[in-house]
Amino acid sequence: MTDHDPILAKVRKLLALAEDPAATEHEAATYTAKAAQLIADYGIDQALLARSDPASDPVGDRVLTLDAPYAADKADLLSTVACRLRCRAVQRTRWRDGRKELSLHLFGHHSDLERTELLFTSLLLQAATGLSRTRVPPEEHKAAFRRSWLAGFRMAIGDRLDTAERRAQAASSDRFRASGTSTELVLADRSALVEAALHDAYPRLATARARQLSGSGGAEGWAAGRRADLGERRVGGDRRSLPRRG
Repeated sequence: MTDHDPILAKVRKLLALAEDPAATEHEAATYTAKAAQLIADYGIDQALLARSDPASDPVGDRVLTLDAPYAADKADLLSTVACRLRCRAVQRTRWRDGRKELSLHLFGHHSDLERTELLFTSLLLQAATGLSRTRVPPEEHKAAFRRSWLAGFRMAIGDRLDTAERRAQAASSDRFRASGTSTELVLADRSALVEAALHDAYPRLATARARQLSGSGGAEGWAAGRRADLGERRVGGDRRSLPRRG
């Protein structure tokens, strides 16, 4: 993706309304499937275009810093989006100026990194709006409820992106089968390059222990994630990016 890419321009315009607190649940539900499919189709198209010119979409990396509150929950959402869009993520924790800083080091082809960051930034804003509209049960700890809500939101987003990516891959396979192009092999080769880049940077990578959440907000978060816009309602406005740290 580049700033001049017409698909990127369309996605940026479509996402603006999704980030607007005035957007209704009905509006989000109406456009959800189309939005996810637009992002998925674009990813497949970029992968197939790059098969004859790999330098046009090289493997790269970037580091995104997750800010408090709920930095770990934001990291989980980013990791989910990244993995569904064929990137890999490594969580990093370090101390800076006496404060704990959480970040994710992403690896992927340039087009996949771009669509991951674009979608994740919008989903953060949508999640914040959804949380602000959700009543926390008076008997429940607010932070615990909100963490479980965010977990439900994340799982719903992952499920929807899985569906969209599979549909895009199937449609592409049907289009290119006659020409002898295998979408599956193209994507497998690209994934192998991403894995190699990750393991070159982190040869002794460890697997983190799964988080345990106690709140009861998961169902409401899941419902909000099913309604969230994945890219079809932006008509204007500036993008707000996460800070990057090396």
